[in-house]
Amino acid sequence: MRKQLVAALIVVAFVLPLQAAPPEKAIFAGGCFWCTESDFEKVPGVISAISGYTGGSVVRPSYEQVSGGGTGHRESVEVLFDPQKVSYAKLLDVFWHSVDPTDNDGQFCDKGAQYRSAIFYLNDAQRRLAEASKQALEPRFGGKIATDVLPASTFYTAEDYHQDYYKKNPVRYHFYRFNCGRDQRLRAVWGDGAGSH
Repeated sequence: MRKQLVAALIVVAFVLPLQAAPPEKAIFAGGCFWCTESDFEKVPGVISAISGYTGGSVVRPSYEQVSGGGTGHRESVEVLFDPQKVSYAKLLDVFWHSVDPTDNDGQFCDKGAQYRSAIFYLNDAQRRLAEASKQALEPRFGGKIATDVLPASTFYTAEDYHQDYYKKNPVRYHFYRFNCGRDQRLRAVWGDGAGSH
């Protein structure tokens, strides 16, 4: 009887699928959220990237309010990811190589506090990893990293026309990205590692 039970348990263990880990979230501000969303959606293991606003004091701000400055929000992206396929540490690496961490005035052609880069952590583990990754980069940039590491606050999803902008409007998106000098500056900052995923 005992041998039959053990055999049955072994069969069940092999037949039942492994329990999938629940998706996790991460929030990053990397300047224009169209570009940040596009960069993260190309990463294997990322389920979705949603453009939005976080870090401010106005409830449900509009794009006009945020882009005009004064709400305290930053254009941000909420990344939903499968931790069994991509780690938070890997997402941090993608983030760093997609921004100019030395720019305290915004990112690329977009200037103002609403375009400043930031990592918004959702728990202590994310905070520790984010701070450690920033500290590890400081020698490369002479300690002059302007990117903030901040606790996450309410994330407000941006208007529908901002979501997947790079897919819906590829010509306008690429025109904007090129004219903003994003990839050119990333190459200057990161060399061959620019935008590396």
